[in-house]
Amino acid sequence: MNMAPAKILVVDDDPAIRNLIHRFLTKQDYQMESAEDGKSAMIAFEQFNPDLVILDINLPDANGYALCKEMQGRTSVFVLLLTSRTDEGDVIRGFAQGADDYITKPFSLGELGVRVGAILRRQRTVTTGEQQLLTFEKLVVDPVRREVKLAGEFVPLTALEFDLLYFLAKNPGRVWRRAELIQEVWDYEYVGDQRVVDVHIGQIRKKIEIDTSQPALIQTVRGVGYKFEAPMNGDSANASA
Repeated sequence: MNMAPAKILVVDDDPAIRNLIHRFLTKQDYQMESAEDGKSAMIAFEQFNPDLVILDINLPDANGYALCKEMQGRTSVFVLLLTSRTDEGDVIRGFAQGADDYITKPFSLGELGVRVGAILRRQRTVTTGEQQLLTFEKLVVDPVRREVKLAGEFVPLTALEFDLLYFLAKNPGRVWRRAELIQEVWDYEYVGDQRVVDVHIGQIRKKIEIDTSQPALIQTVRGVGYKFEAPMNGDSANASA
């Protein structure tokens, strides 16, 4: 039985870009809807219930970051931001609101197709064999509920932050290069700046590290990448059935 085609909502006030993306992805067998501003985007979002939203940051009547946060607060929708901005602060802000990826204008349709396919292949649920509760002293990572607790308090992570933390935590002590993390977590050969990994690591550290200037859990291996270092008396335990 074939799976239903993924549903994608394109939100951009530039009709040329909006129609180009719409036509291109329709030919890739995705089910498409479009919107030109924030108001029509939310109406379409509620009616269409998309799997992915391709969202322009600069809309005439709405803030793209706020729309991203609102949409992800309602469903587990994936969000790919369209931006003409390359400033790292803008990128950090987008990811902090829950964006899964971003692409900078101008872009090629081929690159867009790769990004879209990779995002939609990512699974926000885990198989039965991977339902392992990870416990490291005060830090608990639950892949079934997709929740993280620190000293009993919930840690608010975006979907991509959770994916990255869980991947590192289930491979403690292993050093990962940025390109390897992108391949494993983003699930494709990333064509953008690999500092996107640094942005996410920085966001996670703010939420789980006592001292971000001297991180104890997610450590930087200079010249190589990152590793998750379990506390000396921490351990991992299987989730109870």
